[in-house]
Amino acid sequence: METKHIVIPVFIPHKGCPFDCIYCNQKKISGQRDEMTEEKMVSEIESYLSSADKDSYIEIAFYGGSFTGIEKSEQLKFLKTANKYMNKGNIKAIRLSTRPDYISKDILDYLKEYKVGTIELGVQSLDDEVLEKSCRGHSQEVVFNSSKLIKKNGFVLGIQTMIGLPGDTDEKALETAKKVVGLKPDLLRIYPTLVIKDTYLEKMYNKGEYTPLSLEDAVELCAKLLRIYRENNINVIRIGLQPTESINEDGDVVAGPFHPAIRQLVESKLALNRIEEIIEQNNLSKKSSLTICTSRKRISDIVGQKKCNVNYLKKKYGYDKVRVREYYGKHEIYDIKY
Repeated sequence: METKHIVIPVFIPHKGCPFDCIYCNQKKISGQRDEMTEEKMVSEIESYLSSADKDSYIEIAFYGGSFTGIEKSEQLKFLKTANKYMNKGNIKAIRLSTRPDYISKDILDYLKEYKVGTIELGVQSLDDEVLEKSCRGHSQEVVFNSSKLIKKNGFVLGIQTMIGLPGDTDEKALETAKKVVGLKPDLLRIYPTLVIKDTYLEKMYNKGEYTPLSLEDAVELCAKLLRIYRENNINVIRIGLQPTESINEDGDVVAGPFHPAIRQLVESKLALNRIEEIIEQNNLSKKSSLTICTSRKRISDIVGQKKCNVNYLKKKYGYDKVRVREYYGKHEIYDIKY
């Protein structure tokens, strides 16, 4: 039986960050308006632990702000609390997210002392023009240096990227992906840019100075990026913001490619792209029908939401039938280095 992985999120919205990135409103994104306190942190951890299976792999994750940018005394207070649960064996790991320019050898030394295992960097882009237009306050060179330092000191490195920021293009996003591959992160997140209420990006959008990606374009680009990362054995753990009471089309999302199941849309598009490659490579476009064999776990990706992939293939290639069957052999027709 597979061990259940539980992440206990501790949101510290906008603490430690002196910059107002044009897309950012962490209190709305995290769904948490109140400041985090030690007492509230303990209450949330206990709530998770009370309902968790005894054999679960549980970790505490500090999200929402730039953790290593807050006052060191505050950091240590939260880390000490997390360590109490580590020492008792209630949790197995501690992770945090922060900015690339808030990493140094001294910071990594005390994070290691307090048993932090994973550090995720909010990188967003590795194009200096995009970083400048997004008011990030650092260059891509800072990302390279901090990533190398994190890896050198034995931490698990996570990278968070965005697509569709002001000044961004598909070409720049693909180039960013190539540079990210060179950093050799252990895990990665891709976030299509959304226009959130009470951000400068919302003002730009309302003035007609910013046009977000369409959902279709975002899915197409994410599929290309996902393929690059998979071919380089980089684990993409999330695509798109987690839907919450605030992050949905009836909440604080003003515009942009929001979909509650965008990961599934991307997986389905990636599958379709691969299928079309196989059709062309094997001269299958003139056949009257098509049978696709794959593993059970990939069937829904192949078929697509509401059979969109099957219907697309029938319409484009004129197939009378498109069948998707489970394949029990060692290899899959749909094989993109999973």
